[in-house]
Amino acid sequence: MSRFATFTVVGLLLAVPLLPAQAQKRTADATPKKLYCWNKGSERICSDALPQEAVNSAREEFNLRSGMRSGEVQRALTDEERADAAAQAAQQRLDLAAEQTRQRTEQAMLATYENEDDLRRVFAERSGILDNNIHTASYNVASVRDALVTLLASAGNRELDGQPVPDKQAERIRERHAELVAQRRMQASFEQQRRALDVEIESTLQRYRLLKGVGSDPRG
Repeated sequence: MSRFATFTVVGLLLAVPLLPAQAQKRTADATPKKLYCWNKGSERICSDALPQEAVNSAREEFNLRSGMRSGEVQRALTDEERADAAAQAAQQRLDLAAEQTRQRTEQAMLATYENEDDLRRVFAERSGILDNNIHTASYNVASVRDALVTLLASAGNRELDGQPVPDKQAERIRERHAELVAQRRMQASFEQQRRALDVEIESTLQRYRLLKGVGSDPRG
């Protein structure tokens, strides 16, 4: 009895490795074979094996048994195309984050401000700072311009009298002119910022009215 049992166990152990191999063969037989078709220049190529040079090409795949198309693979992207795709995906994430921020801001705006006057006060400080900057820049432009006019008049009178303009005076004229250009540029920048703020205020108020479901000038 003991000898029979030993041979039976040995036989089972020897038979075990054969089972996975048989299962793999049946699985391989059950896996449908494919036909790959791709373009090489103006030539259409089809094969049941995909060569290395065609791995990155766009191709169609067909089931050899049924003849039906089983799939399609797009060509691999170039480095430039991958970079463009990554940039586009990053921009989409930024746009989504901006939209989510906008929604949270609008919800907070509705919860915080009871009417337009409360909302307008949010912009009062920014408006005041810009108005003060514009006023200061305008004063500086006028002041520098007057100084430049005085210097130019003095230099012109010397030339009319047949006298040369001293180098120091000419240098001061150049400095005052450069300063005037800079002050005018600064004034224009402040004025542009003020116009942009006016647009922002009006846009915010319109959005607030829309969210509140009120008319164009709810002051009560």
